[in-house]
Amino acid sequence: MEEIIITSKFSIFNNTEELPEGIQKLFKKAITAQKNAYAPYSKFRVGVAIALDNGEIILGTNQENAAYPSGLCAERVALYQAASNFPNSKIETIIITASSEKTNTASPITPCGSCRQSIAEYEAKQESPIAIYFMGEIGKIYKSESLKNLLPLIFNKKLL
Repeated sequence: MEEIIITSKFSIFNNTEELPEGIQKLFKKAITAQKNAYAPYSKFRVGVAIALDNGEIILGTNQENAAYPSGLCAERVALYQAASNFPNSKIETIIITASSEKTNTASPITPCGSCRQSIAEYEAKQESPIAIYFMGEIGKIYKSESLKNLLPLIFNKKLL
């Protein structure tokens, strides 16, 4: 038997004021977008802001549906919108924010497994990492330089 050890590296910020000005602006956009989430069932609102290399900012919110699992996460709403409208642009940064009407989200909210796989697809397509920042409603902000920190054993087209 062999064992491997996989490590992940994250930068942790205490608040948005510690972030570069451009990232602070993206957080404000993601937090504002959160208010447009359609979350009548979970009461859990997610807002995403994606910065593209062409200067465009794409927003996304979670969209729930009574016929679960027909809804879609905020990350994939924004990713697919970016790819549809700007197919030749690279994704530089993804900001993920979340809040709940039931409790304070004090831990950073990471993308779900399906969203991680979707982000991995775009990192592979563009052959460059995507910086991902995520936070809850309150508390610390985490930054990953690449999706590989969140999904180290990525399934991609090279395996097909």
